[in-house]
Amino acid sequence: MSQYNQAPYAQPGMATRTGVAVDQGLRSYMLGVYNYMTLGVALTGVVAYGMFMLAMQNGKLTPLGAMLYGSPVKWVIMLAPLAVIIYMGVRSNRMSAATAQFTFWLYAALVGLSVATIFFGRFDMNSIARTFFISAAAFAGLSAWGYMTKRDLSGWGTFLVMGLIGVIIASIVHIVLMAIYSTPFPALSFAISCIALLIFAGFTAYDTQRIKEDYYELQAYGDGEAVAKSSIFGALALYQDFLGIFMNLLNLTGSNE
Repeated sequence: MSQYNQAPYAQPGMATRTGVAVDQGLRSYMLGVYNYMTLGVALTGVVAYGMFMLAMQNGKLTPLGAMLYGSPVKWVIMLAPLAVIIYMGVRSNRMSAATAQFTFWLYAALVGLSVATIFFGRFDMNSIARTFFISAAAFAGLSAWGYMTKRDLSGWGTFLVMGLIGVIIASIVHIVLMAIYSTPFPALSFAISCIALLIFAGFTAYDTQRIKEDYYELQAYGDGEAVAKSSIFGALALYQDFLGIFMNLLNLTGSNE
């Protein structure tokens, strides 16, 4: 998602390059971005499943689970990833590549703690696994299209951000309504998930092309530190896009236990 992950040293604007051979440097750069993103997703999954094993036994919360997910501490767990993202956005220009990498791993682990609740009886394991592989296939296709297309996707950014803000507002309204009336609103939840899924699909293609363009921009600096840091922020963008696709697709198609 672009609001947090513009390459710190990239120049404004994103003129799509067509007819330019992709050099080995770009291949290595994009491979590094995908590797970081994949490892981040894997870390989130390991932390989420590990926490589930510690927090649930025989279908009931353990004392640790009750403390983390059955008390006000759960709000700390839910908001901690947001705090890290805000920190990365504010400090992006002054952050070293090593610090950016550490913060990315911290963010992925905290997200794992937050999404561990999907295992707490909300969805069965087969449903989670099936949705994960469908999400991975969809992400790969969208990212490949964003990488290879000659169409300039830079104009998508404003509309995608506006759409994401709308989804966030609608989600808050949904939470408030459920709190007031003590009942879910399935139609509203379904609509929010559908729109969010389309937005994150768009972000996947858009961010992939932007990351590719950032590489070309960074070549003017010849700064290995800047390239390394941009790779981390690019991985963060794609990580968020994949997570958005997976979570919303799970809400739409996942089977409850």
